[in-house]
Amino acid sequence: QVQLVESGGGLVQAGGSLRLSCAASGRTFSTYTMAWFRQAPGKEREFVAGINWSDGGPYYAHSVKARFTISRDNAKNTVFLQMYSLKPEDTAVYFCAASRRLGMLSPNEYNAWGQGTQVTVHS
Repeated sequence: QVQLVESGGGLVQAGGSLRLSCAASGRTFSTYTMAWFRQAPGKEREFVAGINWSDGGPYYAHSVKARFTISRDNAKNTVFLQMYSLKPEDTAVYFCAASRRLGMLSPNEYNAWGQGTQVTVHS
């Protein structure tokens, strides 16, 4: 099972950009679908973006589509989340997760998680 470590969070003004990274351990990274979830205080963890292991195809939550881009570098065991045009409602702890399945949106389908990185967007 992979172990995941996120980085790149921080404080940014509305309209700004951030790039999150998630470094994975192990030699089987390329066989995992990777995803980003986020959780704001008092809210449930929600899907943000995923990228399949089979063809690298990305998929997004409607709320971030056209603003966020997920990508992966299998040679470096890393998945990225480039976030543009950030809004205060994007404020949350962002988690990286891994799954053996394709195209999953539910956190219950992911069996490896990072510790999270805080993203705060102020207006």
